[in-house]
Amino acid sequence: MDFTLGSADTEWRDRVRAFMDEKVRPRVADYEAQQRDGERWKVLPVVEDLKTQARAEGLWNLFMPPSHGATPVDASFTFDGPGLSNLQYAVCAEEMGRILWASEAFNCSAPDTGNMEVINRYGTREQKDEWLKPLMDGEIRSAFLMTEPDVASSDATNIQCRIEKRGNGYVVNGRKWWSSGAGDPRAKVAILMGKTDPGAEKHKQQSMLLMPLDAPGVTIERHLPVFGYDDAPHGHMEIRLDNVELPGSAMLLGEGRGFEIAQGRLGPGRIHHCMRTIGAAEEALDLMVKRLMSRTAFGKTIAEQGVWEERVANARIDIEMTRLLCLKAADMMDRAGNKAAQGEIAMIKVAAPLMALKVIDDAIQAHGAAGVSADTGLAHAYASIRTLRLADGPDEVHRRAIARLEYKKHR
Repeated sequence: MDFTLGSADTEWRDRVRAFMDEKVRPRVADYEAQQRDGERWKVLPVVEDLKTQARAEGLWNLFMPPSHGATPVDASFTFDGPGLSNLQYAVCAEEMGRILWASEAFNCSAPDTGNMEVINRYGTREQKDEWLKPLMDGEIRSAFLMTEPDVASSDATNIQCRIEKRGNGYVVNGRKWWSSGAGDPRAKVAILMGKTDPGAEKHKQQSMLLMPLDAPGVTIERHLPVFGYDDAPHGHMEIRLDNVELPGSAMLLGEGRGFEIAQGRLGPGRIHHCMRTIGAAEEALDLMVKRLMSRTAFGKTIAEQGVWEERVANARIDIEMTRLLCLKAADMMDRAGNKAAQGEIAMIKVAAPLMALKVIDDAIQAHGAAGVSADTGLAHAYASIRTLRLADGPDEVHRRAIARLEYKKHR
């Protein structure tokens, strides 16, 4: 088996890596200073500046698949990205993942990536012109409203938010939470999942709508911190929906097809998270090694203590194994399609966060008290990646899917 990346793969990766090293990393202090200054829920000039530079260099919408034939109103604008495969994007996303907020500079951050893919794949021409174009231009941001506080949302058939047909439009009532991205002042639209027909077959009850976040009846009730981090200006919100009226044109694909859309959205989104997570683990390992080699205890560097040699070696082994599984999943998606790769996608979704959390935890330990402070970024990385064991389906759901694929082989 040949694990060597082709020239096209390394070209994109190296361009992203160079932009990260030369443009993004030197601005980390600016980002942190701007976050601390003034109110939390604001647009950060440093990110907007980096977005302009990345777009000028063609490092923009790298995740975006080819469009599905819709012609935009503006003939000079196409809905295509640069045409990277999942495998090519994987090595780019790993580079972006080394700094938690960096993917936004390339217009490649969640939940916008998944939302853009949904609108690109399932949206009408009018929906694309209204929402996909400004999203791809980086002018607005978006949210994804699926999870609910009163049900086990890991089973999407439990969703209770009600979408009722009224005349030529729809009325939405319900409550959503962990609506990531809804705190950003640039967030203008949400993809919302709810039930249009509770009496239909179990997987045909759900539908998805495009909902403007400033529609009457949409109320952000509270912000939900993650281990005390507010993740501003992105944020995770609890949202109440009271008689929100939407036109019929807001429906995506058709009534009863929400579950189908969800499955199409979550496959690529799950692996995008994993790609970035491998980058975060690499960053933590770099920080850990530098710390171990720079500090002395009991007459020798900490790096020379046997326990740390074992931890560093295990970190490298685990990162390499996880990367190979991630690249295998991406390659299968390219060659055989997302459905054929469902087992590999589920496996990497379980493996990548667990691996990264172990590496980051060891890096925190190597830094001592500094590791749990805000100085190194490790504590924030740990908090962010811990959520990935829940986001886009908890580990238990993915393990269930993996086990069922194994059972199927022996039936």
